[in-house]
Amino acid sequence: MVDGVTGTGGATVSGVAVGEPTADPGALLDVRDLTVSVAGGPDLVTGVSFAVHEGTVLGLVGESGCGKTMTARALLGLLPEGVAVTGGTIDFRGRDLTALTERELRAVRGREIALISQEPMVALDPMFSVGYQLTQPIRRFRSAGGQRVGRAEPRRIAAELLRQVGIVDAKRVLRSYPHQLSGGMAQRVCIALALTGSPKLLIADEPTTALDVTVQAEILSLLRSLVRSRGLSVIIVSHDLGVIADLADEVAVMYAGQVVESGTVETVLGQPSHPYTAALLGANPHVAEGLPVPERLASIPGTVPAPADWPAGCRFAGRCALATEACAQPVPLTPMHSTGAHGTGAVRCVHPLRSPQPLRETRPVEPGVPS
Repeated sequence: MVDGVTGTGGATVSGVAVGEPTADPGALLDVRDLTVSVAGGPDLVTGVSFAVHEGTVLGLVGESGCGKTMTARALLGLLPEGVAVTGGTIDFRGRDLTALTERELRAVRGREIALISQEPMVALDPMFSVGYQLTQPIRRFRSAGGQRVGRAEPRRIAAELLRQVGIVDAKRVLRSYPHQLSGGMAQRVCIALALTGSPKLLIADEPTTALDVTVQAEILSLLRSLVRSRGLSVIIVSHDLGVIADLADEVAVMYAGQVVESGTVETVLGQPSHPYTAALLGANPHVAEGLPVPERLASIPGTVPAPADWPAGCRFAGRCALATEACAQPVPLTPMHSTGAHGTGAVRCVHPLRSPQPLRETRPVEPGVPS
């Protein structure tokens, strides 16, 4: 269902806007034409745009090196040394995060936007107990907010957060050190750590990496319950289409630093428009219930081009069976429209697997006025 169209190419679909860079004033987070570059070197991410509304989950998916983690870390100003945002805007609750100083960004991190790392054993400090690592940010966030914090209050809040993330024996875990925790337990602690500042948006970077299948399902179920109970918005970064299908409402498929397709999970994974998305699905044995299962697993020929070698046109053309001379020209993200159950989306392709149709602007119908 199309909630509205702004400008000439940006459609808002079930809480997440897709398409060419156009402002979405109702979004919690509105990223427009984001470019991330190496100092004196090539771009690593170019022209990425998306928006996330309250209570929705956006999945950023793509193979390693496509720019999804770089995009996510740019939102918090946590880019590696020598890498910086060189274009676009990151509007969060009416503020452009790219214009903030480091001191101002520190006030956003944790309190408004929090990051769940893909490696909990690296994110947690082995020298300190879980209790210490949870109570310190709790004390800091509440003091910064002008709240008086008693001596025992942070530990009580920490224990409650651990219970909220499914840790029953909270008192024992508070006394524990990271090396005494299982991988799944450590990831739950990291999620509790991300909640210490009561953020509005969680960025989960590969939250199920290196976890066994059963624990993966438990972590995804936990994130889903937090979205419902706390009204959180989530950006989940993953190379696993199954994880995206299980948790996300919307998905943006990235390849070589660009978004090549976006829309609802049902649209993108159930009826892909970009050859790269279709190839990813063809290489997965099973994504999710109700979505197509390939008869035979397929590989994608060739390799992803390095940022310094990105062509001016379609960056997937060198690996695509549908490529023609037209693909050598710059390709915009074109809105897609379907009147069926697959809703709307956008695709960056000269030869999409589904034909793009113009999106009509939807306006509220006044009582008594024919539509």
